[in-house]
Amino acid sequence: MMMTSVQMQQFPRMADLSQQMATRDGTYARLMAAATGGRNSHTLASMLANWSIGESAMPARMGLSRKSYRAMFMHHFAGVQWHEDPARQGEADYERLPERDDLIKLMLDSRAGVDDSEVWLAEIIAAACMGVDHLWQDMGLWSRKELSELMQRNFPALAARNNFDMKWKKFLYKQLCEQQGIYVCRAPSCDVCSDYSIFFGPED
Repeated sequence: MMMTSVQMQQFPRMADLSQQMATRDGTYARLMAAATGGRNSHTLASMLANWSIGESAMPARMGLSRKSYRAMFMHHFAGVQWHEDPARQGEADYERLPERDDLIKLMLDSRAGVDDSEVWLAEIIAAACMGVDHLWQDMGLWSRKELSELMQRNFPALAARNNFDMKWKKFLYKQLCEQQGIYVCRAPSCDVCSDYSIFFGPED
C-alpha cells in the first residue's frame, strides 16, 4: 500500500522519535548498569537519560557546581564518563533565579538525612524550578509520580505538608510565600478556591 504525502512527511519524524527513545533507554540502561545502589540512582538515571536528548529544562551540570556534579557521578555511577552540557537547554524563567537559594534551603531544612544526594537533588530541583513547564517535566523525570516519590523519600517533612497533592512547583513557591508571611489566596480552604484546577489539576 502506497503512503500518502502526509504519511511520508510524518515517517521521518516518527523515525527520529524512535531513535531518540532508543538513545534515552540505552543511556538509562548504561547508567543503571554502573549504579552503586544509592537510593536516588534510578531517579537520577531517569533525569540524565532524558537530559541527554534535550527532554528537560536543566542547564549545564543540571544546575550543580562542577565539583558537586562530579561527586554525584562518583557516588551514584562510578566509572561512567559523562558530558556536562545538555543536548539542548530548555526554556527558563530567569526572573526567578533570586529565589534559588531560598528553594534549596526550604528543601534542606526538611531533608531525610540519609544520603548525600539529598543536597544535590535540592539544587537540581531549584534549578528545574526556573523552567516553564510542570516541575517533573522540567527535571526530565518520566512521570509526576516519580517526582512525588522523590520528594517523599528525600524531603519527607516538606512532602507531608503537600497533603492536598498540589502541583509541586506551585507548592514550593507557596511555602516560600508563607515563610515570608505572604498569603495571596483569600479562599477559606483549597476545596472552595476558584483557582483549584490551576493548582491541583492533572500534570500530564
